[in-house]
Amino acid sequence: MGISTNTAKQKDPHANKFHFITSLSIQQLASNKTMSFCLHSAPNNSRISWIQNRRRLALKNSRFASVAIRAITGNSTMANSVRVAAVQMTSVNDLAANFATCSRLVKEAVSAGAKFICFPENFSFVATKDGESLTIAEPLDGPIMQGYRSLARESKIWLSLGGFQEKGQDDAHLCNTHVLIDDTGNIRSKYRKIHLFDVDVPGGAVYKESSFTEGGKEVVAVDSPIGRLGVTVCYDLRFPELYQQLRFLHDAQVLLVPAAFTKVTGQAHWELLLRARAIETQCYVIAAAQAGKHNDKRESYGDSLIIDPWGTIIGRLPDRLSTGIAVADIDFSLIDSVRAKMPISQHRKPPEFWKSASL
Repeated sequence: MGISTNTAKQKDPHANKFHFITSLSIQQLASNKTMSFCLHSAPNNSRISWIQNRRRLALKNSRFASVAIRAITGNSTMANSVRVAAVQMTSVNDLAANFATCSRLVKEAVSAGAKFICFPENFSFVATKDGESLTIAEPLDGPIMQGYRSLARESKIWLSLGGFQEKGQDDAHLCNTHVLIDDTGNIRSKYRKIHLFDVDVPGGAVYKESSFTEGGKEVVAVDSPIGRLGVTVCYDLRFPELYQQLRFLHDAQVLLVPAAFTKVTGQAHWELLLRARAIETQCYVIAAAQAGKHNDKRESYGDSLIIDPWGTIIGRLPDRLSTGIAVADIDFSLIDSVRAKMPISQHRKPPEFWKSASL
């Protein structure tokens, strides 16, 4: 399955001691039952009001002022840490084959003790020719998504399904939609990719995602068992202002970045961008990646990663092109510690400051 068994001794940046980051085998993970539980109480009404006022003020002059904000809240309590899995796979133009791979990886994640599993962009289908994605695009209540909802319900695990080919407003367009399904099989949230990949890759192919994809208009944050999620897709990664919005206006703790980076751009920027987003927002980042050759025309970089709020990689497969899962624990106390000891949320300047500042 591609989970390594190496243990790395690493200096803790927040204390005068060492801690151990371990990537365990499935059998070891399944036998690890020593998880302490500390319930986090919901914020009081004054805190909620303060957050809402802060968001309204910050959005007033923001680049995202014309973009709708959809923050989905819940009252569920969370353990002090929770296990997650990030998938690495090579999807093809076969819906049934991809579903079989996803089902197998869900079983492996459940066996590892994960409560939440993230799949990459285009998890259910990768086209071999132009227009093929449009022919299989479906609404979210269609049979393809129904299959994944049943998988989540039967496996009792949350699914992050990011970039699903959702049917668009006309036959010539689809939406690149990141769907979150809870462990009862209900769709908790959907995010439609805002930044579309219209790029002439140096030394590679020319892409024009906007020719068949509708751009999204909503920033999405949602509560979950692994914390408050900031929901994005692939090319969004290159636009840090979106992640700043998710962290500082919508209190995200974990950023989801399902992707299908090209081989060229992945080699140059994938890890660098992901670690930067984690460090500058002080959030965990879970980045599930497509890997390897999908067909004669398309190849993805791979290298699924889980990164902590200090920018440390805590989950990674030993082979960036293999199919498997990377597993790690989200530690809420680490989020609190990093943010308390380097309080960038208190030090950052509001939009009004930059308008009035002179060069």
